[in-house]
Amino acid sequence: RAEVVLAGHSGGGQLVQRYAVVGSDESLLRAAGIKVRYVVANPSSYLYFSADRPQADGRFAPPSVAFTCPRFDRWKYGWEDAPPYARQSTPAAYESRYMQRDVVYLLGGADTEPQGHDIDTTCAAESQGPVRLARGRSYMAYLRLRHPGFEPVAKEVPGVGHDGKRMIGSACGVAALFDDARSAAACTAQ
Repeated sequence: RAEVVLAGHSGGGQLVQRYAVVGSDESLLRAAGIKVRYVVANPSSYLYFSADRPQADGRFAPPSVAFTCPRFDRWKYGWEDAPPYARQSTPAAYESRYMQRDVVYLLGGADTEPQGHDIDTTCAAESQGPVRLARGRSYMAYLRLRHPGFEPVAKEVPGVGHDGKRMIGSACGVAALFDDARSAAACTAQ
């Protein structure tokens, strides 16, 4: 079966995650019998569908974050001031479509440097968590809170920090890229 895999690490991971949300070409590929998968590895931030941000206890944070960081929900972190191509539909419609897409998240188990590797240190990014690993875990919690019963495909790559080659070359990376069940067994679910 034919398959297209869009994969990105770091800034590329951000691009792939946003494209998985607003990209509209997938239906054409599916109609032609081509499966599409998005592999999002260690992005510095995620696009949220609402102003909610999860806390460490698994609940949504109170809206006080808006007072400490008034731009936390601005585009590329949220939908405020989204560009015209991202306003062709509503955030709710994009979210509904995104939840149906084959998105695999790869999180570096050691990607925990708060000031390293070009991490986004704006207050908008930090409202998602202090480091990339925490931001990824928070985004998975966010998806679970908004969609009870949904389990995102998220794998932590043990011992790997912000290293694209080691992320993609890991058993988890190979499993994500090639839908390889044997390699997937070596991954830990987040």
